[in-house]
Amino acid sequence: MRLTVFWERMAEHFGAGYADTFARDHVMSELGGRTVHEALAAGWDAKDVWRVVCQVMDVPQERR
Repeated sequence: MRLTVFWERMAEHFGAGYADTFARDHVMSELGGRTVHEALAAGWDAKDVWRVVCQVMDVPQERR
């Protein structure tokens, strides 16, 4: 998954204004105790990060 697609999906689910805030502030144990931004910076694949976000935040199946 390209980062542009990842951020589009984040914005679709959380809203354009909140997606970045969530990505900076919400620490997830499934990402090794990292935020979305930290996981991506650490080399996690965007698709894997998106899967974690979907699981943790109960993203509807049609948006996954």
